[in-house]
Amino acid sequence: MSKPFQFKRFSVRHDLASMKVGTDAVLLGAWTDIKNTKHILEVGTGCGVITFMLAQRTPEGVIIEGLDIDEPSIRQACENGLRTPWHHRLQFHLSSFQEYKPAHQYDLIVSNPPFFINSLLPPQAKRKQARHAGTLSFAELITFSKSMLTRNGRLALILPTAEGNLFKELATASQLYLSKETAVFTKPGKPQERGLLEFSLSSGKATTDKIVLFEINGNKTKAYQELTDEFYL
Repeated sequence: MSKPFQFKRFSVRHDLASMKVGTDAVLLGAWTDIKNTKHILEVGTGCGVITFMLAQRTPEGVIIEGLDIDEPSIRQACENGLRTPWHHRLQFHLSSFQEYKPAHQYDLIVSNPPFFINSLLPPQAKRKQARHAGTLSFAELITFSKSMLTRNGRLALILPTAEGNLFKELATASQLYLSKETAVFTKPGKPQERGLLEFSLSSGKATTDKIVLFEINGNKTKAYQELTDEFYL
């Protein structure tokens, strides 16, 4: 059994999960706006790390559900969840996105989704499934979010720059509107690598900003430290 990834208030084993703990997941879990939420759904939960981060940030009474099509991932997420202080507020579902039929709407849907649409597919089947938009298309995520978000609900996700631009175009065409965006840069002078994106059902001017993760010397920037301070040791 692999050594767990240790955060300040919980630990995560991810050796069985299709997606491991990584910077993208931690950024999304720390950045996502959790105000006015009672029901939260994470699409593609993997080992559960984003679900646990959102549980840490939300008050008692907020229910957070994780959805994944990979059975070992769901099994590991459940095992990880039982070791957290918020296990009584967590639910995990083994289901394809297309077949999932929840009984209620969500105030927040969050996802670190498959995104390599046109890139060369990797050989490992599980990583292919987790990282490529074959089983979960952007269009399906947009359609599902529109139908399953409450009136003031939000969709939050992280994507590479090109895929994020495509998602924004598709979302706008479907009347799901960008409300907040943070451009993510690894180091000063480097091109943008990721976009943290929030969408809502109401149109309006989106707030935009940026974050640089590391200084030229490799040290974490103050902004990155402050964003993730609740979690990283």
